[in-house]
Amino acid sequence: MIINRQNNERLKKFSMLYESAKRAYGETEDRLERNLEQYRGSQEIDGSFESACMVRNITYELIESALSPDVPFARVDTESYSEKGEKLAAATERLLYKTREKLPMDEINDQDERSTYVFGGSLLLVEWADTDGDEGVRVRCISPRDFIPEPGVGRIEDMNYCFLKFITTKGELITRYGISEDDVHLADRGYEWGDPLEFDDTVGLIIAFYKNDDGRIGRFVFSGSLALSDEPDYYGEFYSKNEILSGVNKEFENISLQNADGTTETVKVKRYRPKEFPIILRKNISSEGELLGASDADTLRGLQQAINKIESRIMQKLLRAGVTPIMPEDASVSLSNAIFGQVIKIRSGESASQYGTVDTTPDISQDIKEADRLYDQAKRMIGISDTYQGIDQNKVESGYAKSLRIAQSQGRLESKRRMKNIAYERLYKMIFQHYLAFSTTKHPLVYKDGFGRVTDTSFDRRDFIVQGEGGEYYFYDGLVFTTDNDLFAEYQREALWERNLDNLNSGTLGDKSDPATLLRYWQFQERAHYPNARENVEYFKKAIEKGDEKG
Repeated sequence: MIINRQNNERLKKFSMLYESAKRAYGETEDRLERNLEQYRGSQEIDGSFESACMVRNITYELIESALSPDVPFARVDTESYSEKGEKLAAATERLLYKTREKLPMDEINDQDERSTYVFGGSLLLVEWADTDGDEGVRVRCISPRDFIPEPGVGRIEDMNYCFLKFITTKGELITRYGISEDDVHLADRGYEWGDPLEFDDTVGLIIAFYKNDDGRIGRFVFSGSLALSDEPDYYGEFYSKNEILSGVNKEFENISLQNADGTTETVKVKRYRPKEFPIILRKNISSEGELLGASDADTLRGLQQAINKIESRIMQKLLRAGVTPIMPEDASVSLSNAIFGQVIKIRSGESASQYGTVDTTPDISQDIKEADRLYDQAKRMIGISDTYQGIDQNKVESGYAKSLRIAQSQGRLESKRRMKNIAYERLYKMIFQHYLAFSTTKHPLVYKDGFGRVTDTSFDRRDFIVQGEGGEYYFYDGLVFTTDNDLFAEYQREALWERNLDNLNSGTLGDKSDPATLLRYWQFQERAHYPNARENVEYFKKAIEKGDEKG
């Protein structure tokens, strides 16, 4: 859409909305900043001008203990069973698996975990990218500090608008948005603090997502007094590269379909559009009336400050402590180069018993006991136990038994895991919708089945075109997205290895003296990433082939 770069009515409208929403979010922004400083080890004491001289950062320790490296896998089913629906669900599930492997999900998850526990929530932004024919989604983790919601609305799905804040460069505005070098100075300064000259090349970028009167999603991008992009039909801007009716038609596409007899026909298909903002909110634990969830940093703040006070008192006691010498008033003390550092000379007739010391080292045992008591209380509040931290290592047990014990000890963490799964279910659904709306090519999907055979298939959005009762064509999206809820995800591989071995020994897989059974066992172990399992798979395959030849 061609826009007036400066001082247009749309820019004024969104600038005013942004400033109003930012003021309403100000108290939350202050709390988020305070949580981050606490996580980093702030010495601040609430209600006091004095700072703690010693910080025992239990907030950092317990949050880091709760982090999970697990990225949930997608499971896809149909709303109602049909043979075609099952095939579409399977293709979608494999697409999401491949997308998950292609994206830097470990890095995204690492940022997402910390942001969720520190701030009470985290956001994931889904974007469609098409660079030289290499199309697909991009997922970014967004801090709640860079998100400005519509005031008074508790769910993103119910918002009419919201904003995202980014830092970029003047060069990016010139190359991506076509801003002239003469106008780039009108962009917003990237940082609100520091030396202006030091950050002279950085600019602030605001992205507004909003709902139009017809329910479609729009996007407006601006910086300072520059309007950068105006897309009232954001998802409609991604026109398919396939042939489109009447030139550029936002409502329908002409798509060629292949019939069962090998012939092709061109049908008119209603364009598919996602109906929600491409922003997924993950909450820590739900909090009544709050957009974000309850923050672990908030939960621990009182105990963190109490421990800081006690640790500061311990340090002050120790710094004032010492051993003070006692000697006669006219005693002669002189320095020496000897290893003892000094020499006290006793006059004739004096006794060494006239000399001594006063030990002023205080008793801090009660302080330490109280600090430990508060620490134990903090762990219980957020569901962290010694077992979960790996402190209790004395008991000898199998990995599977250990995983069960750890699962039992982390009951209070389960709600957090469930909230994470809910967020990823929404993320995977949004990724699927982006492929359904914008993909223009087949996406090859190579995978191994349960017998280790390599299978070639693909995800093609045209496979999702169905014909309604009135004869109209549309894209089918009636899929149900769930995730793997395994509580032992961190220990899943070791547990699977043991389960597979138990199944082999119990005869569940068949006669374990049969090479076919052993092949099946090692195929399961290969899927569970057991070391050198692939070599054993190949070995038993060849053994079976040789047996067949002899037969």
